[in-house]
Amino acid sequence: MIQPLYALVFGEVAVILVLLFRTPLRKPLLMLLDRLKQGRGPVVASTAGGTLFVIMMSLIYNITTIQTRTVEGGGAVNPTDQVLLANQLLEASLLGFALFLALMIDRIHYYIKEVRMLRKHMEAIKRSEHKSEEAKTKGKAKAEDDDDSS
Repeated sequence: MIQPLYALVFGEVAVILVLLFRTPLRKPLLMLLDRLKQGRGPVVASTAGGTLFVIMMSLIYNITTIQTRTVEGGGAVNPTDQVLLANQLLEASLLGFALFLALMIDRIHYYIKEVRMLRKHMEAIKRSEHKSEEAKTKGKAKAEDDDDSS
């Protein structure tokens, strides 16, 4: 179970890096994330995230039972318990990292979309201001021409 978790964490890190820097892969990735957030995508993502969270809590419970068994046993640590503890601690850590990185991907995608919408809105405002300035200058120039001709 550790190898798929490593692949998941490294894949999520790669997605975050592609989103953070302007690369040719950024636009297709944003389109893919947009499509994943439509329809049944959020339901599937929250179900998968909830399942991973439940598995992580189960692993944490197992870790605490192993630790309490060690404390109750007088402090002598069984080598089998050490191996189990290390393995489950690694799995729980990787699951926690994966859930955190998935949350980061979601927020980065949201902020990129928000910045894009704000830029478009600002460009529209600048265009309308530029048009109104042109209309004012044309109106002043026309008024000055009328004053000069009279």
